[in-house]
Amino acid sequence: MIHESADVQTVLIGNGTNIWQFCVVLSGAEIGEKCNINAHVFVENKVKIGDNVTIKCGVQLWDGVILEDDVFIGPNTSFTNDKLPRSKNYPEKYINTIVKKGASIGANSTIVAGVIIGQYAMIGAGSVVTKSVPDFNLWYGNPAVFKGYVCICGKKLNEELKCPFCDRGYVIEKGMIKTND
Repeated sequence: MIHESADVQTVLIGNGTNIWQFCVVLSGAEIGEKCNINAHVFVENKVKIGDNVTIKCGVQLWDGVILEDDVFIGPNTSFTNDKLPRSKNYPEKYINTIVKKGASIGANSTIVAGVIIGQYAMIGAGSVVTKSVPDFNLWYGNPAVFKGYVCICGKKLNEELKCPFCDRGYVIEKGMIKTND
């Protein structure tokens, strides 16, 4: 479903995707299946959006932003794609910013060009992310810093690296956290 007030120029849209009021999606953008793109979202040409992605109102996705499957982007999240911006001075290639599978970014966050937000990571509302965030990490603040670990279900893990909600356990191996399934 594409709302009649949306300006959608791409044909690369998967089945079951909804694009709501006053969105602009440029011709080179790629959007997967079963996405929900809320009102007032801008998607530039060299943007890739996976399947089952939710993008809330007021988000702008600039060239070089890649959202993998099952990502949540909160309202008014800002992405950048140029670390040295100047008016009318465009880089030859924009820096990729990647949000990995299952990650969530809270409302009003700013994501600086070139970072990678790991699988199932959680970024708290209002954060400024200036560094890459590992898988299953919870970061928030300005600048955003490590505050703990989160489960695939989104709940914060306890000190034993166990989810108090779904009972899934995790281990740290070689400095990286992963499920012990």
